[in-house]
Amino acid sequence: MYQQMAKIRAFEEQVNELYKSAKMPGLAHLYSGEEAVAVGVCEALQKTDYITSTHRGHGHCLAKGASVDRMFAELLGKEAGYCKGKGGSMHIADPDSGNLGANAIVGGSAGIATGAAFSAKMRKSNQVAVCFFGEGALGQGLLYEVMNMASLWKLPVIYVCENNLYNEYTHHSETTAGELVARAQAFGIHTEIVDGQDVHGVYAATQQLVERARRGEGPAFLQCNTYRYYGHHVGDINRAYYRPKDEEEEWKAKRDPLTKLAERLIAGKLTDQKILDRIQAEVQIEIESGVAFALNAPFPDVHEVDEDVYA
Repeated sequence: MYQQMAKIRAFEEQVNELYKSAKMPGLAHLYSGEEAVAVGVCEALQKTDYITSTHRGHGHCLAKGASVDRMFAELLGKEAGYCKGKGGSMHIADPDSGNLGANAIVGGSAGIATGAAFSAKMRKSNQVAVCFFGEGALGQGLLYEVMNMASLWKLPVIYVCENNLYNEYTHHSETTAGELVARAQAFGIHTEIVDGQDVHGVYAATQQLVERARRGEGPAFLQCNTYRYYGHHVGDINRAYYRPKDEEEEWKAKRDPLTKLAERLIAGKLTDQKILDRIQAEVQIEIESGVAFALNAPFPDVHEVDEDVYA
């Protein structure tokens, strides 16, 4: 799990560099700081289980099994990307690893995840679907429509709310009335709240919810309290007007998911700093190799512009 989180962190740092050096078209929404949620949840899933992702979805993709080279290729619009370069940062999908796709629409994948869970129940495949979304999606009606159906039909779906406190540039307390989990409880859905910076806590909670779903006990809502280190997207540089600088520094210094896990592993004598440093070095080599692959990969042929595109 440490290696997975380190890979996501290094991937996002490189994405930021690609944007700043004008090598990447469009914008990206960085997942740095939230790695424990994606890794903790996906480690509790099987490869055949489904996930749906968000506009801030690189971490979910990697945690579910995507490779960095093909992901970088997708971000750069190259043919070798998961969607042949046509999805970009916000629409990466990899059905082979159970990733049914990221979605640029806030809450837009809730119906897809719930539909996948409905399919799994009808087929008796024992699969579980996980729907990742931010707390901003609690303002979208689609989420409530599908949670209602999931509860009525006892579908094997877990709604994972990544509460990073801010709906783009506004604190959630100014946009979302009441307690976040109360929205799901109104539909009779089982809810849990965990520290989204503690990968073990996220994993343990998800494991129980997955087992519960496989037993046919219906949907669950998991609120993971977390924090994004960067702005809403890579172009959001000056955040002082909506988020205090000392708040950012406190989360990084005291609640970083990689640091928390490293300290726990070392304190429990499960590893030492040399091994963690080696993991970091290996991850960096993988990231550099992936970037080089993507930069040198060809763009799709111009004649394919209207292929693999759906409306």
